[in-house]
Amino acid sequence: MNVILHIGLGSFHRAHQAVYLQRLHDLGDTTWVLAGGNTRPDMAETIAALQASGGAYTLETISPQGEHVYERISSIRQVIPYSADLSGLIAQGAAPATKVISFTVTEAGYYIDAQNRLDLDTYADLRTDLALAREGKPGATIYGALTAILRARMASGAGPVTLLNCDNLRHNGDRSRSGLLQFIEHVGDSALLAWVQAHTTSPNAMVDRITPRPTAAVRERVLAATGVDDAAALMGESFIQWVIEDQFIAGRPAWERVGGEMVASVQAYEEAKIRLLNATHSCIAWAGTLVGYTFIHEGTLDPVIRQMAHDYVTDDAIPVLTPSPLDLPKYRDVVLDRFGNPAIADTNQRVAMDAFSKIPGMIAPTIRDNLARGRRFDSVAMLPALFLAYLQVWHRGGIAYTYQDQAMDPAVAHAICAADDPVAAYAADPVLWGDLAGDARLVDALRAAFTRVNAFVAAHRH
Repeated sequence: MNVILHIGLGSFHRAHQAVYLQRLHDLGDTTWVLAGGNTRPDMAETIAALQASGGAYTLETISPQGEHVYERISSIRQVIPYSADLSGLIAQGAAPATKVISFTVTEAGYYIDAQNRLDLDTYADLRTDLALAREGKPGATIYGALTAILRARMASGAGPVTLLNCDNLRHNGDRSRSGLLQFIEHVGDSALLAWVQAHTTSPNAMVDRITPRPTAAVRERVLAATGVDDAAALMGESFIQWVIEDQFIAGRPAWERVGGEMVASVQAYEEAKIRLLNATHSCIAWAGTLVGYTFIHEGTLDPVIRQMAHDYVTDDAIPVLTPSPLDLPKYRDVVLDRFGNPAIADTNQRVAMDAFSKIPGMIAPTIRDNLARGRRFDSVAMLPALFLAYLQVWHRGGIAYTYQDQAMDPAVAHAICAADDPVAAYAADPVLWGDLAGDARLVDALRAAFTRVNAFVAAHRH
């Protein structure tokens, strides 16, 4: 039996990758199973519930038309308990049966700047892990964990392994691989560096399924529908997609039998998803928060916010992504229909987070592409302008929930908001804008967009 070790046993993995493997199991193909755990001591209650059930849990899916489906997922056969030394993850990762190591740690968990350099200056936890790795100890970041696992695998002679990124990160395989190799270089372990280069591959992949944080209401609905009181129950939308480059060094499940799309390059799919779905999601979350909404569907069903998102995609994103193997206007409309599904009850809090990595990753590229074509970019400029307005409310303590952002330095963010010219200070931030920081065309477009955002908030505040 072959094992996929998954790092980051959160809701998205359990509603996405685990489901694809379950579908293979349902067809009678049980040649691959999942083992999973976390590098940090979070999700303790969910992990305990999964351990008690042998890794099984109930997934509720809800379509935009309101159809509820309940499914028992049992493809995770080993739930690895957290320990600070990551001994369970390391042992499983070094086992010959493990052929794929996959991971979901959020976009901000890769610590890579706009030039694809590992940003050691900004992130203390990365520097901590580097010091630990030099002492031969594991760390909590994905690089600290993978370095420890791959060292053990190299030492045990367990053979090659595929490193499969399952996060919303452009060129996620290439970029996470680059970050890992840079990390190992900084550690100074030339033997491990050579081994990883020779014995691993890192396919790019595009993943998609809206998966809100589980609530008590999900558990109650699962109990009512199935009779099972499941503390690890979760919910997702009915839509699901996984596009993967077929570059597996030690074999893989037959995902193509169950809807997985195995391709030579994911780039066109990835760009469409990041710009037409992820960036639009953030637009709706920031705008909805500013006018008093709690949920994504509320903002999507607000005609002014929906039009703002529609205009961004239509005016500025689709023109720079054409030609494409996808029907981009149809994709845009499907995305907005998905976001308008009230049953998902996805929160603005979840989607609004991590803007300091989302703006450079999901929004700035569309600005750059329009600039390169000599085009105006008024509609996409609304998205970072919305976040600046959001940031100013946060600066005053006015956001109704805790804003989380791994890539943001709070002192820098407060300084931007307190500046005499916040728009200029915002446009000059290198974390957000890289080589565009301070560009007069960016400043002018943001200034005009920020005026429109303030007018929108004044007129639509609930």
